[in-house]
Amino acid sequence: MTRWRIIERGNVRDTLGEGLLWSPREQALYWTDILAPALNRLSFGDGGIARWPMPERIGWVIERRNAPGLIAGFQSGFAELDLTSMRVTPIVDPEPDLPDNRLNDAKADRAGNIWAGTMPLGADRPTGNFYRLGADRRLTTVDRGYSVANGPAFSPDEAWLYHTDTVAGTIYRFPFADGQVTGAREAFIRFEADWGKPDGMCVDAEGGLWVAHWGGARVTRFTPEGKVDHAIALPASQITNVCFAGPELDRMFVTSAADGKPGEDHAGALFEIADPGVRGLAPNLYAG
Repeated sequence: MTRWRIIERGNVRDTLGEGLLWSPREQALYWTDILAPALNRLSFGDGGIARWPMPERIGWVIERRNAPGLIAGFQSGFAELDLTSMRVTPIVDPEPDLPDNRLNDAKADRAGNIWAGTMPLGADRPTGNFYRLGADRRLTTVDRGYSVANGPAFSPDEAWLYHTDTVAGTIYRFPFADGQVTGAREAFIRFEADWGKPDGMCVDAEGGLWVAHWGGARVTRFTPEGKVDHAIALPASQITNVCFAGPELDRMFVTSAADGKPGEDHAGALFEIADPGVRGLAPNLYAG
């Protein structure tokens, strides 16, 4: 039995789909097309899909706790994004000395901080870093030396922060408490050669870690101990991100990339996974 369906958008496919975000406030799903560049939104109310061109590469958006609008990760750094006025207000460029780097993936923690990684545009050298943007808008460097920093996620009790270097094929974890990393990173899951590479991630309510496989045509659920639980195959090789959505957080959506895959009919599609078997966690909001 097929466990997925494609969210139809006519002839639109994402060059590099990423940055999935469920918005309980809007009852809508956001995701980015980094290379278009564009921001997409699927309304759960009427099924309509909106797509906004962006002024530069955009990796992700996160909702704000105490204000309207979004915080976005652009090539030039963190910024406020108002879709009504299409105003972009810069907050901070984490790497003004590295103009060929860009923000790639991010999540907020329960305390309202944003955790975001960078990568070089060519994904060809370890000049990417991992940052914490505090609710006070102070920027802290957490870790260095990533070729493609990807997929931050938190365990349900926020005892662990998961983070990935896609090129290294490794998912790391950091001990975590009260909005702070409390120790050094450790290798948590190393991808085998035929798995592809780890990309975006999310955690379910039972602590399972769901990982998108770039070059592996699937998403996999790993147990809280880091063991393979099960995998769901998809008809696109470059799977990029995974997210729970819906009022009950029981629907799962997956992005993919068409870049470099002209022969794949479903490359760049947005997929919905039928009956993932678990519920997700509500997204955290930025407190700044």
